[in-house]
Amino acid sequence: MSKTIFITGSSTGLGNATVRLFAQRGWKVIATMRKTENHELASIPGVTLIPLDVTRREQIEAAARQSLELGPVDVVFCNAGSGLAGPLEGTTDEQLVAEIDTNLLGAIRTIKAFTPSFRARGTGIFITTTSIGGLATFPFNSVYHATKWGLEGFSESLSFELGKFGIQVKTVAPGGIRTDFAGRSLVLTQHPAYAELLAKVLAAFSDPERRKGGSSAEEIAEVVWEAATDGKDQVTYVAGADAKAMYAQRLAVGVESFRKMVGKAFMG
Repeated sequence: MSKTIFITGSSTGLGNATVRLFAQRGWKVIATMRKTENHELASIPGVTLIPLDVTRREQIEAAARQSLELGPVDVVFCNAGSGLAGPLEGTTDEQLVAEIDTNLLGAIRTIKAFTPSFRARGTGIFITTTSIGGLATFPFNSVYHATKWGLEGFSESLSFELGKFGIQVKTVAPGGIRTDFAGRSLVLTQHPAYAELLAKVLAAFSDPERRKGGSSAEEIAEVVWEAATDGKDQVTYVAGADAKAMYAQRLAVGVESFRKMVGKAFMG
């Protein structure tokens, strides 16, 4: 009997690649996104599209009910996310709320909606897309880091309480992914007091040498597959050569030394 995975943020990038990978390997896939009309994923055998905006709690609950009416769900992959970069002083309250609603509350509410079903069956896996930015930080990404570090802490803590019911909680923490995320899902704030510093940081981020270590969406989807199928009692899966190297360096030199290295590399 084939298994079923529910995926948020499926329209493009990592979510899209994960839908295709699991469908190719015989799973039933419930692919959710804000706009499902005429989406190419609808033509793939075994894929069901459901509209879902993870910033709307009632839509999350409706999508979970609709999915469970189709049959048991084995894995829930909370992948929907957005980026918010730039100085905190230049950030509006609406931008703060949107970032936290999408990246953090959206995942928490989705997991909460499926927990009763998983608990009743005594099995299930929750996976969230965090980031190397949930394990290390960079300048001018404070709110984004707040959501990704929040997901890492949430997932680790939740693994204790749900583990007693046979449910696993995992995160996939990629480094750079070669998708259009930066253009499509990134909001950049501005403030005159930080213009020179921000320009310096953005130049460092866009350095072609730095971007060489990034992974394809398909490569990170393989790590999602690993987390969903390896049976390991493991919470965090650092994904991509760049992320693995960076996290290993942070652990090796210690938090404060690593922080100073990042500051020097990006801000001089």
